[in-house]
Amino acid sequence: MALTGAGISAESGIPTFRGAGGMWKRLRPEDLATPEAFTRDPKLVWEWYLWRRGLIARAEPNPGHYALARLEQRAPRFHLVTQNVDGLHERAGSRKILKLHGDIWEVRCTGCGLERRDERLAFDEMPPRCACGGLLRPAVVWFGEMLPADVWQRAERAVAETELLLVVGTSAVVYPAAGLVPLARRSGARIIEVNLDETPYSASVDCSLRGKAGELLPKLIP
Repeated sequence: MALTGAGISAESGIPTFRGAGGMWKRLRPEDLATPEAFTRDPKLVWEWYLWRRGLIARAEPNPGHYALARLEQRAPRFHLVTQNVDGLHERAGSRKILKLHGDIWEVRCTGCGLERRDERLAFDEMPPRCACGGLLRPAVVWFGEMLPADVWQRAERAVAETELLLVVGTSAVVYPAAGLVPLARRSGARIIEVNLDETPYSASVDCSLRGKAGELLPKLIP
């Protein structure tokens, strides 16, 4: 099993939120990524998400993404749990993905609840609306919102049964996702961390590797 965070996509040119130069150094999350922000100014929120979509559309999966896709092909019971919403894992070939924080390429109607794929980089109407007339929002998990219950339950089951957990490019400070690491430890799994910087779990894992996922993962998964 693998748990991935923003660090693996940062190597593809997608800014992180919390790292050096991360988005939250310049922007306040409560202004852009909360239900309250969307209620207050949905057009502003959508402008920011369309900007992010543009960055992601120009990015390409890196060797770290492809290494995890190879691992899935070799290990039938493999699961990939990600905090990322960018879709780079899918583009690299991964299929068994549990998206804890949703998908930036999907939209959800605040009226009827319909959720669908929508990969446009611009909308004719801002903010966009559903056919029912309700406002569309990005189908991602905002600050203050619960994770999708079914996805979280599947992630918990997977980590409880795994023999080896790869923790890749995550700061390990965002909960409940970070709680999967101690759960794996309690279940008897070996844990390998791949990250540029030390994290709260670096001292307690079986192996902590410092460096880029795009360089280290292909060595672990040739």
